[in-house]
This record gives sequence, C-alpha cells and structure tokens, in this order.
Amino acid sequence: MDNLPLKMQKSYKKAKEMIEASEDIKIYSHNDCDGISAGAILSTILDRQEKEHEIEIVSLDKLENLEIENELTLFSDLGSGQNVDELAKDSSKIIILDHHPPLKNLDYSHNVAYDYLEINPHHHGIDGSHYVCGGGLSYFLAKEFGYHDLSWIGVLSAIGDMQNSMTGKLEGLNSIILNDSVKQGYVSSINDLSLYGRQTRPLFVALSYFSDVNLPITNNRTEAIALMKDLGIPRKIGDRSRTLSDLDGVEKGKLFSELVRMLSKEVPERYVKYVPKLVAADSYEFLMETDHTFLRDASEFSTAMNACTRNNREDIALKILKGDRIAALDELEIVSKEHRRYLAQNIHKIEEEDMIKNLGKIQYFDGNGIKSSVVGTIAGMILSYGDWRKPMIGFTQISEEDENLKVSLRCSRLLAYDGIHFGNIIRKVSKKVGGSGGGHSVACGAYIPHDKKEKFLTLFNEQLKMDI
Repeated sequence: MDNLPLKMQKSYKKAKEMIEASEDIKIYSHNDCDGISAGAILSTILDRQEKEHEIEIVSLDKLENLEIENELTLFSDLGSGQNVDELAKDSSKIIILDHHPPLKNLDYSHNVAYDYLEINPHHHGIDGSHYVCGGGLSYFLAKEFGYHDLSWIGVLSAIGDMQNSMTGKLEGLNSIILNDSVKQGYVSSINDLSLYGRQTRPLFVALSYFSDVNLPITNNRTEAIALMKDLGIPRKIGDRSRTLSDLDGVEKGKLFSELVRMLSKEVPERYVKYVPKLVAADSYEFLMETDHTFLRDASEFSTAMNACTRNNREDIALKILKGDRIAALDELEIVSKEHRRYLAQNIHKIEEEDMIKNLGKIQYFDGNGIKSSVVGTIAGMILSYGDWRKPMIGFTQISEEDENLKVSLRCSRLLAYDGIHFGNIIRKVSKKVGGSGGGHSVACGAYIPHDKKEKFLTLFNEQLKMDI
C-alpha cells in the first residue's frame, strides 16, 4: 500500500474502519466484467469479516433516484459519475470505489452531514482509463485487510476493462496488482500475439477475427488457413486444431512479422509506428486454472464474465469468482453458447441488411430489438464490417418498459493514439440532449431520450475534430 498516494492510503484505512464498524451493508456494482470482479472482491472481504450483506449488480440507468437504506452502502465501478447520494440520510455511510471521471471534488465529504468517502484515482492525478479500474480499487481495499490472494481478480478486472489497450501491458497501479499476483503464484505474464482465444480458439479462427482494420484474412478462414500454410505453421496436432498457446517462439515470430507487414500496408503512415502494439502485447494466464480452458487466459475469462452480466446471470459470475464452481461452470457453458449464438445472429442481420450508416465522421446502426446489454459488444464486433477510421455507434431501446435509448460506442485503438477520448465526448454530447454518459477512450456509452437520436448524432459529428 506504500506505493499509493498518501491521501489514497488514508482513505483505504478509513474505508476499512467504516466496514469494521458496520453491520447492515449493501454493495452496488456495475454490470460488466470489471464491476462483477469488483463486487466479488468486496463481497469476499465482507464474507471473511463475517458481515451480513447484499450485493446487487446494476446498469448505470438504475442509479437514478436510488434509495440509500442501509447503514453502509458500497459502490464499486460506478458512483463517481452519478449523484448516488442524493437520497442519503444523515445517518448514512457511503463508500465509492470508482475509476471513472468524478463529478465531485476531493473535499465534497466536508459539505455533507452523512459519512461520505470516495476513492477515485482521478482525485490523485491518476488516469482511471489505463492505470487502475474498479476491480483494482476494490483489491487495494482487500489488501488493506491483508487479503492478497484476491489480486488475481484485480488482474482479471483490468483486462476486462481494457486497461491495457493503449500500451499492451498493465501499468501504473495495475502493475502493483499484477506484481502481487505473480508473487503469490496466481498469474504469469508473457508477451504474445494479440489474438483472442489463446487457449481455446483454433489458430486459423483467431486469425480471421484479428484486427478491426480490414485485412485479407479478416472474416475469412480460408485466407487464414492459407496464411498459416505459407508460413509453414501446421494447422493441427493430431486431430486437434492448434491454438496460439501451442505455437513455439519461431512460429510466433513468423506470424508477428507477417501481421505487422499486412497491417502497415493498410493504415495511414502516421499509424505505422503503433502497429507492433496492435500485433503483440502482454498476455496473462491464471496458473491455478487448467490449460486449454477459457479460465486459463485472462481475456477469455473476462469474456465469460461479460457473457453472464449481459444475460442477467450475475449470480453465475459471482459464484465462479468466489470459488463456488461445480454447478456454476455447467450453467456458464449454457449461457456462453446462447450468448455467442445471439451475437452471431444479430451481427449477421446487420451485415445482411446493410444496416451500418455513415454520417460525416461517424458510423452507426439502429439496433432495434437488440438487447441493450449487448449492443456495445456488437458495435465492437462489426467494426471490421465498416470503416475502421470512424467510431461505430449503436442505438437500441433500453428495455421493453423504458423507451429511451442506450447508446454504445466502440472504435479502433488506432483512433485513441490520436489523443481522442470518446468517453469524454459522449458525456458532453449526451448531457446536451438531456441524457448522461461516459466511459473510456475506445469504449463508452450513454442513455438519451428516445426522440433525441438525430440531435445526438448531429452534435456528436460536429464535436469530432478528427483528421483521419
């Protein structure tokens, strides 16, 4: 903890004291991998402290008019960008562990009658988009209690939150969490090709999904197989298709050089220097998990956690993260298969019906009927079907009961190297149309009134000053 800013260290000591002095506790956490990881860490802390508590995984729109009814309320991976304390009582105690840009300053607690503690890296000059996330902040609280064994969940949350997206590695406060995990023997870190599915996905399939910049192998398994053959990389071991984890250093070197060459031909010259960062990055393995399973690789594990939260099965994710796995893994397999089927079905529809529309510096699609919980995932997956030089924005109705719109944006990491922070832009534009939003530079979202879509698009397009 000595590596944290001094004021942050003091805040964690106070948070520990507040938990130890409380009996009626409620946790609210965000419905994504980072949020579910943060919630699992906090819930484990309370279990070990023998504190009765409830945990609720929520989307940001559920925080409006939230009743603060418990003695102590913990918010993880949310709360800083929302006025969650508006209905707090004088007797309330609130702890916020959030890495998103805060609405309130560090001295806010001095102006209210209730006990309010917000731990946010931005208050200490630390960028919460790349250097620590909600799960990481929750881990530091666990560390204050001496629970270093939860560090691996902090690593998982960082990968799920794409904290490594800019440099290909975990940096800042994330590196402290990683080092704790490595020392404990839970995690290993290796530099590897940036292909999703290192442990489970056949290499030719992984190559066909590589990059949001359109390449000959993009969405083309036949070309991917041909590429492997040209490079002298065998496709199978016996009857099993080889995965990235099966390749030796020489084979990976050949693939690295070829992917760098292919990408460098397709991007403007100013991006060429960033291409190696897109092709190779640090990968993280959980050493207590079995080889060639999705739990072994941090990226695949985080996807599984997101599948749970996107399908309202947070209970499965929490059981797996907290170690109650026997039945939960069987349930997860069912949820994951349905999740993949749903995504593929909707991606096919968007492609077949040519639903991607262009408007100046942006591209978007109307995801009518698509669940609001997955519209962001789909926006990211169809980048290769559109123009990677523009952010992809998806719209869909929040729910059957709420006709307002969920907005999700995804973009190529190359655009972030231009210094554009789409999370800040979407926050500003959504506010102008009577909504709210925020997020990271390459992945963010908003909630806006149902009749403000066209105005939102116009304002967003005007806001962008890209030169791509």
